[in-house]
Amino acid sequence: MSPGDSTGSTEPAGLFSPPELNPRSWERAAGRLLAKLLGEFAYEEIIEPAPVPPADEAAPHAPTDGLPYALTLDGGETLTFRATRGAYGSWRVDPGSLACDGRRFTDPLRFLLLSRRLLALDGATLGHLVRELTTTIAADAKLDHTALSAARLADLGYAELEGHQTGHPWIVLNKGRGGFSATDADRWAPEARTPTELPWIAASTSLATYRGVGSLETPDLLYAGELDDTVRERFDSLLRGRGLDPAGYLYLPVHPWQWDEVLLQLYAPAIAEGAIVPLPTDGDLRLPQQSIRTFLNLGRPDRHTVKLPLSILNTLVWRGLPTERTLAAPAVTAWMHGVRDADVFLRDDCGVILLGEVASVTVEHPLYDHLPEVPYQYKELLGAIWREPLQARLAPGERARTLASLIHTDPDGRAFTAELVARSGLTPADWLQRLFSALLPPLLHFLYRYGTVFSPHGENAIVVFDGQDVPVRLAIKDFVDDVNISARPLPEHDSMPEDVKSVLLTEEPSFLTQFIHSGLFVGVFRYLAPLCQDQLGVSEEEFWSLVRAEILRYQARFPELKERFETFDLLTPRIQRLCLNRNRLHLDGYRDRSHRPHAAVHGTVPNPLAVRRPSE
Repeated sequence: MSPGDSTGSTEPAGLFSPPELNPRSWERAAGRLLAKLLGEFAYEEIIEPAPVPPADEAAPHAPTDGLPYALTLDGGETLTFRATRGAYGSWRVDPGSLACDGRRFTDPLRFLLLSRRLLALDGATLGHLVRELTTTIAADAKLDHTALSAARLADLGYAELEGHQTGHPWIVLNKGRGGFSATDADRWAPEARTPTELPWIAASTSLATYRGVGSLETPDLLYAGELDDTVRERFDSLLRGRGLDPAGYLYLPVHPWQWDEVLLQLYAPAIAEGAIVPLPTDGDLRLPQQSIRTFLNLGRPDRHTVKLPLSILNTLVWRGLPTERTLAAPAVTAWMHGVRDADVFLRDDCGVILLGEVASVTVEHPLYDHLPEVPYQYKELLGAIWREPLQARLAPGERARTLASLIHTDPDGRAFTAELVARSGLTPADWLQRLFSALLPPLLHFLYRYGTVFSPHGENAIVVFDGQDVPVRLAIKDFVDDVNISARPLPEHDSMPEDVKSVLLTEEPSFLTQFIHSGLFVGVFRYLAPLCQDQLGVSEEEFWSLVRAEILRYQARFPELKERFETFDLLTPRIQRLCLNRNRLHLDGYRDRSHRPHAAVHGTVPNPLAVRRPSE
């Protein structure tokens, strides 16, 4: 056939450009991310913008726009912007004020190129940084393209609302998702909002281990609630058809991406010998949440949420499931539930919901799990955690939303919180007081009474509202990854089983408070306070005074814990500055390491909750 003869030829599939990739949406998302980058890098003192004298300003601005600042880049260029300073030494940069040498400037990628010496970036870090930044902007543009008004978001259920969130407010590269293709992101990212059926596998008990709380002590007790009888029979039948005994296997769902990209290659010998057997889906529709590896069951909300390893690099770490901690998850849950159930204040007064990780399966890798020096991503490849479902724990009329949703703003700039306050009928200050009284008492009680902290960041902390959208109580999740205990022994720890003590991370009392400061106050309230000032008329000073008043109210209720208030001092004048972006830029970068990285510490910042002296 001659080159010009098209008979019998097959035309290649056409390429496509997503509709959100257009100049207007890209510039809007990029400018917003550059403003965030400058604010967070300045907060962590990666950069040090200098104030601009008023006489040097090109044009006057309203005081609410913030004060002018300038940053000199590598080639002598001057980047200018306006910013307001807030609690904990934070910066809030106005995206509309960004300019470079007098011309509007909205490109964070070009900023990296113009400031790589200023940022002290090595070549490898810069290369990966450009990729992560580009994919984050693309994901933000996609979110913008399908964004809903605050009023419409307020009508969504918990699972659906998750797909409209914009990611970690503090980490600039919050949607890097290293390992995902564009097609993968379109299918598996939370903003894709695509329900899916998860396939399962059977894993031989020569590799796989099950753990469960008392009510789910055996895997059969778990499967009785998680799998329809017909599905379980089909799984058993498929194993028998291959001459395998179902009694020697454990069943668990797997992420399809993980199976195709990781497991088929790295577990190939086990698959070849029948130690791991692929199975069909269970037929349930599930939706990925903000954590991207966690799936809520849409069709059967009474069934557990599942958390699966996903070997992508996102927000500082590879998103696998560490074997030791996965095994220990049910034991940690049993202890936490026991503490809550035996404490009248937590159980009855707070009504705190602890979404326990009640069952788990870990699947050993025959080689990697015996090589302590290999990168940790290769020791977190295969397993599953079943977490208690939220909906079944809500009272009639209650609804739940992640704490992260409260700092969301819609395309018109309206804060989601402003919409909820308007619906509640309360004054903004009263609504905020209700929010703080729902969130803080259980967190403070676990800290002061039990020397135990969660990481109550925007994704882990869930606000439960009544039928009028008034906050009434707290739900919290992610125990085994994010619960820490005091390194200084306390009598309350005597009842803690050894398998729980051995896996929970410990911190000195002076640092244990950081989980509340950095997870909740710096990680969420630092962004919520200015929104409340701008849209609700509650000044930042009043906002933080309401937070401080709630802490003091708790302390007045439990005077017998006075020594603990001093041991775990939340009201100290200054706290250490934890840094999440410094880790990526300067500490760990993109290097492989055998253990997960931790947040960097750089200097201190003033604490807006410090108790004022009478003379102040």
